[in-house]
Amino acid sequence: MPKKILVVDDEKDIVGMLKYNLEKEGYTVVTALNGRRALEQAQENKPDLILLDVMMPEMDGWEVCKQLMKDVKTSMIPVIFLTAKGSEVDEVVGLELGADDYIVKPISIRKLIARVKTVLRRKEGTETPAETASDVIQIEGMEINVPNYTVKIGNEEIFLPKKEFETLVYLARHRGRVISRDALLNAVWGENVVVVDRTVDVHIRKIREKLGEYGDYIETVKGVGYRFKL
Repeated sequence: MPKKILVVDDEKDIVGMLKYNLEKEGYTVVTALNGRRALEQAQENKPDLILLDVMMPEMDGWEVCKQLMKDVKTSMIPVIFLTAKGSEVDEVVGLELGADDYIVKPISIRKLIARVKTVLRRKEGTETPAETASDVIQIEGMEINVPNYTVKIGNEEIFLPKKEFETLVYLARHRGRVISRDALLNAVWGENVVVVDRTVDVHIRKIREKLGEYGDYIETVKGVGYRFKL
């Protein structure tokens, strides 16, 4: 089955250009011209990847991404931001929201296709953010089910968006080892995505909050990174 990609941009020419080139590569493409329609298309079509413009009327790409990550039905869909903004602040915001990558306009089709393939490979597991080991990680009363992207504490299921979940899995599979921020960035976001240390710190803070008492298992090693306690 060909992979399905949702292209979201309020400029019809860009949507048409991306659709044409992605279909040439064998992908199925669905489109949306605004943020609200993008959320509907994500629910209806369950795409394998979303290319999401940032600057749109009514609902911008940041808000669309927030809504996608809050919904368990769409939170695991990879997102690549398309943005005319090139500042580091904008890139950090997008990645902290849970996006997988960003591409600055004007868009290079060759670069976009390469990034799309990389993100889809990572999603399929050929580029995994954690070593292939046990599918279920059990830590006292906490259970991390890797294939299902679920975390349970006792009988309660805790929802973590994709990047938070992958960060937790990587740390849990390397229990007792100090993991640098750079190592986490490369493992979870990939070596081709330029992100900063703050992105990791924000994700760790959110993970700790959601895990409650189990958040203490993630230790900060000052000046280096993080360690999941044995």
